[in-house]
Amino acid sequence: MNIILLLLACSMAIGGGGLVIFLWALRAGQYDDLDGSASRILFDEE
Repeated sequence: MNIILLLLACSMAIGGGGLVIFLWALRAGQYDDLDGSASRILFDEE
């Protein structure tokens, strides 16, 4: 029974850490311009 509680606590900590990192990426603007990089690769600006 103790191992189940330990695994539950570890999985909750890992999931919470992933959520915190995802929310940090949203606030930092990582997902603002999804099409801009793709078009810069394909089209020349000259």
